[in-house]
Amino acid sequence: MTTVTSGLTSGSTGPQQTRPAAAAKPVRWAADAVATMREGARLRLDYSAQSLWRVDRMIDGIRHEGAPYAAVETALRGLGAYAGEVIVRQAGGEWWTSGGDHWVRTPDGRLWDPVDEARRCFAGDGSLRLLCRDATAGP
Repeated sequence: MTTVTSGLTSGSTGPQQTRPAAAAKPVRWAADAVATMREGARLRLDYSAQSLWRVDRMIDGIRHEGAPYAAVETALRGLGAYAGEVIVRQAGGEWWTSGGDHWVRTPDGRLWDPVDEARRCFAGDGSLRLLCRDATAGP
């Protein structure tokens, strides 16, 4: 699982934004992924932790089909943002951004990188379901 442990922390003095500005892009990416999955794959995503099982299986299927990363990069970003929104809604977290990267900060102060986790899933070494489980379980 990808937990961001440096960069943005509660004591960081670097450039930070919290909701709504930091959430604008990932919320839009997540909504686009939900619409695309509903229309293209006939897969309904409801922002529940259980739905991440289907997302993990979807990414695994794309990987097994041999799709090149460049062809699925935008979809992976959207699915990662979707997982981030699940964490935000389940754990009461918030989106943070710096330097073009987006993370979810859970109330306990931990930072999570669901977009990178989606990329790791595509590489065969990650799970959005497990990331959500860890992020919502507390320290």
